[in-house]
Amino acid sequence: MNRRRREALAAYAFLSPWMIGFLVFMAIPMIASLVLSFTDYDALRSPTAVGWANYRQLLEDPAVGKSMVNTLVYALMSVPATMAVSLALASLLSRAGRRSAGFFRTVFYLPEITPKVAVGVLFLILFNGQAGLVNAALGLVGIDGPQWSTDPVWVKPGLVLMHLWSVGSTVVIYLAALRGVPTELYEAAELDGASAWQRFRRITVPMISGALFFTLIVQTIAALQSFDEAYTAFYGSAASATYSSDAALFYLIYLFQQAFEFLHLGYASAMAWLLFLVILAITLVQVRLSRRFVYYEGGTR
Repeated sequence: MNRRRREALAAYAFLSPWMIGFLVFMAIPMIASLVLSFTDYDALRSPTAVGWANYRQLLEDPAVGKSMVNTLVYALMSVPATMAVSLALASLLSRAGRRSAGFFRTVFYLPEITPKVAVGVLFLILFNGQAGLVNAALGLVGIDGPQWSTDPVWVKPGLVLMHLWSVGSTVVIYLAALRGVPTELYEAAELDGASAWQRFRRITVPMISGALFFTLIVQTIAALQSFDEAYTAFYGSAASATYSSDAALFYLIYLFQQAFEFLHLGYASAMAWLLFLVILAITLVQVRLSRRFVYYEGGTR
């Protein structure tokens, strides 16, 4: 028992930094925001209890619905594109030599450590409809590029393309998963006359479905919490003076405005909990559907 007690104490000692961080920076703020969501609070005066008024206002505020739709549309565009591009790049890297693969893996991952604010500024430079590098490149092949930063139809596709700049972490995950697929399966399938597409569909995808499922959840949650690039590009001090459309008004941007521009902290807390419930519901649906498609070594779960 003394040995078990010592091992337990050692385990708790190693876990304590995470546990303390979780309590201080996650659990306690979440409980505080839940309490504040039932109050009228502006950080200047003491909170005043208002019951369910903030949540009823969420149903009546048209900007909440608009920002949520913008966020969901962006997620539906961004997540599949990120996964497809990452898988294509990882497939190319898996065929490269060990030294060259290491070099390109580093190159692909470097944009991940680029500040998101810098990416937002870069968006305005590259996707400028008049003098942007993207439209200049399209003009070389005879394509008249759209107004990425001012046309509401092209704002979200432009942000998706900009997001593909930083897919390095997903590429690394897929590359590790691809290298874990037994080569014997490909050799046996090739001997049976399976085409490259059949090998990819029947072997590669099922064997890396766990990694695909993980990145699906992570990328969905990240897309639903999109903020930095869009806010910097369209709602920063310089951009807000010229941009008037709501096409880039994502849910987290509107939450930020309510909390820190209008000081409606109680209402912003209610918005945060609504987003939490939406993310929870979508994640539960994804987990439920994954039981039919995700393959584990013990079989499909």
